[in-house]
Amino acid sequence: MRPKIRLGISTCLLGGNVRFDGGHKLDRFLTDTLGQYVEYVPVCPEVECGFGIPREPFRLVGDPQNPRLVTTRTDVDHTEQMVEWALKRVKQLEKEDLCGYIFKSGSPSSGMERVKVYDRNGVPAKVGVGVFAHIFKEHFPLLPVEDEGRLHDPGLRENFIERIFALKRWRER
Repeated sequence: MRPKIRLGISTCLLGGNVRFDGGHKLDRFLTDTLGQYVEYVPVCPEVECGFGIPREPFRLVGDPQNPRLVTTRTDVDHTEQMVEWALKRVKQLEKEDLCGYIFKSGSPSSGMERVKVYDRNGVPAKVGVGVFAHIFKEHFPLLPVEDEGRLHDPGLRENFIERIFALKRWRER
């Protein structure tokens, strides 16, 4: 039997109770359907970075090209801590033989696109990328990535699945 395709994934999408409120965002397509063909490597930036469960929620603020990761009520900036952790984590993920990654949509750490970034007046615009997702995508620019929300679109889903299977076949040549 051939080894399964290895995908990185946000832990909460697998049902891990790692979100700020102690909850999860289990996605049955990812676990029950795609999960038959892949092996997941779960990653939760907030927990792995040292933030507890539950925790004060984060949000992105400032310059959309270089936003800061701050807590929503106390306004504590945790950007440097997350960046330092993320740079180490992507190096570790090099050893995992990943053929793709599935991010959590909208997350200030793991959102791959259209993440809310709040301006100085507290007005959000969906123009950001999560801190970890940004570092991951820069480190692995050719790796297929998607978020769970976009995978509900049949065309985007098919494209992502074709890309991860093609990468696996190419690596086995």
